[in-house]
Amino acid sequence: MSAFGLLNINKPAGPTSHDIVAGVRRGTRVKKVGHAGTLDPMATGVLVVCLGAATRLSQYAMGSRKTYLARVRFGIETDTYDAGGIITAENDAPLGREAIEAALRELIAILADPEHHEMTTIVAVASDMQRKYPLCNVITVPCANDSRPAGQ
Repeated sequence: MSAFGLLNINKPAGPTSHDIVAGVRRGTRVKKVGHAGTLDPMATGVLVVCLGAATRLSQYAMGSRKTYLARVRFGIETDTYDAGGIITAENDAPLGREAIEAALRELIAILADPEHHEMTTIVAVASDMQRKYPLCNVITVPCANDSRPAGQ
């Protein structure tokens, strides 16, 4: 009898979703293991891992409504455009509620429109058989921006 099912894993910061899947594959000795949506290495939270024939169910989990909780620090800019980078600029100007709400409305509109999705300098696209985001953390020159639309 082969394994079949879904695992609800609380992914810590650090490992990639692929790392978690590889660990489940090793631990269970099940060959067919996948996940229902990628979490960035810095992200923590629920990662649904599918085993065996349940991998066919991942499309339903990925298509379902999700809720995200984020901690944001305004007024800094980093060399990698994320919290893991080196701070390159700081601005301690106070932000009012109206300015924050206006910026959030603009961000939500951009995120909702697939035509506006552009990959940042740090993307998880293979480059010379290596992922770009770890490369950019190791080398001192910036990675080139990939101009393809997100998801391609």
